[in-house]
Amino acid sequence: MVELQINTTQNVNINFNAASVGERILAYGIDWIIKIAYIIVVYQLVFNLFKIDDLISGMDSWSQAAVYVTFYLPVIVYSLLFESLLDGQTPGKRILKIKVVKIDGYQASLADFVIRWIFRIVDLNIMSGVVALIAIITSSKNQRLGDMTAGTSVITLKNNVNISHTILENLHSDYEPSYPNVIKLTDNDARIIKDTFTTAKASKDYQTLIKLRKKIIEVVDIKEIKQKTDIEFIDAILKDYNFYTQNM
Repeated sequence: MVELQINTTQNVNINFNAASVGERILAYGIDWIIKIAYIIVVYQLVFNLFKIDDLISGMDSWSQAAVYVTFYLPVIVYSLLFESLLDGQTPGKRILKIKVVKIDGYQASLADFVIRWIFRIVDLNIMSGVVALIAIITSSKNQRLGDMTAGTSVITLKNNVNISHTILENLHSDYEPSYPNVIKLTDNDARIIKDTFTTAKASKDYQTLIKLRKKIIEVVDIKEIKQKTDIEFIDAILKDYNFYTQNM
């Protein structure tokens, strides 16, 4: 899955996962089902029930075309209408939990949605969407041509966070804590400790682990360390923090 890093106007980096090709195709298919349903309803109720064809039979070709376009206009502007009203989502995108965003951190504007909608002629109508498929697959940010021009991308809103991305630790039911003073830490402290610990352990950065151990001892006010290594000690601190905060 492609990860997008968006730098906000406050100069904060936020990471998002780009929606996969499968998610976008499925959302597109759902939207088409809705549009086809609308067309069937309009044809059955308006054209058959009210005999619109008979009413416009005496009109010139331009007037007849205008009547047809008026009835089918919602299908034509479907994506533009819904993405503007639903903050970057169509019903299909909402069901699949994906949405259109600007890649520079700004919220996509009406002008951006208009550009994406115009480029649908090239992306999705030429060669039955092959152009869009090739563009998304080859783009580093999973963008079709309309996205590239508008400076947008489609991201997934699904929360794929697992326990390794949080301050939570797996604890056995018989776990016995060693350091009651860990309650001096805050959730943010624990999160910083875990992120630093995980990175340093993976890269075998022992100097950082030593500094982290010393800082924890200072903040938590630990008099005696019961573990043999820095890794065992920091791991125990995280588990103790979870033990006490989960039982408070």
